[in-house]
Amino acid sequence: MSRVGKAPVAIPQGVDVSIKEDQISVKGTGGALSLAQNALVTVTSENGKLSFAPVNDSREANAMSGTLRQLVNNMVVGVSKGFEKKLTLVGVGYKAAAQGTKLNLAVGYSHPVNIEMPQGITVATPTATEILIKGADRQRVGQVAAEIRAVRPPEPYKGKGIRYADEKITIKETKKK
Repeated sequence: MSRVGKAPVAIPQGVDVSIKEDQISVKGTGGALSLAQNALVTVTSENGKLSFAPVNDSREANAMSGTLRQLVNNMVVGVSKGFEKKLTLVGVGYKAAAQGTKLNLAVGYSHPVNIEMPQGITVATPTATEILIKGADRQRVGQVAAEIRAVRPPEPYKGKGIRYADEKITIKETKKK
C-alpha cells in the first residue's frame, strides 16, 4: 500500500468533511472545496480522521489512494489555513498594483498588463515589487502564480522579470570578445 495513502488525514476544529458516493466536500473558514470520488479508493471517516484504502491490490488503486489522500489533505489545509505564493519583480521600473480582483503590472512592455483574478483567489501587493497570491485551492493558487510569472519570466543575463520569492536564477556570463 502507498506510504502516503496509509497516513490518515486529521480533521481540525471548524472543518466539516462530507463524504458522498460521488464526491468529497470540505467546508471551513477559508471556503468550501469539493473533489470527485474515485472508484478505486474507499474513504472512511472515524473519530476526526479520514482514512483511505485501495479497493483492490492493483497498482492503479494503490497509487490513487495516495493521490486522493494528498488531494483531500490539501483541501483540509486550504479551508483551514489557506495557501499563498509570493512573487517578486526584478527590473528597473517594474511594479505591480492590486486593485480589487485585478492585478496591474508594469513590466517593461509598451502597455500595462491587467490580469483578472479567478473567484476564490485574492491578490495583494505589500510593496510595488512584491505580489502575494492567496487562496484555499492549492492548485489554483499555483496556477495563477505561474500565469503571472509567464507574463515576464526571468531572463538569464540580468535576472530581470517576475520570479517566485524562493526561486534562484543562475546568471549566465555574457559573450567575451
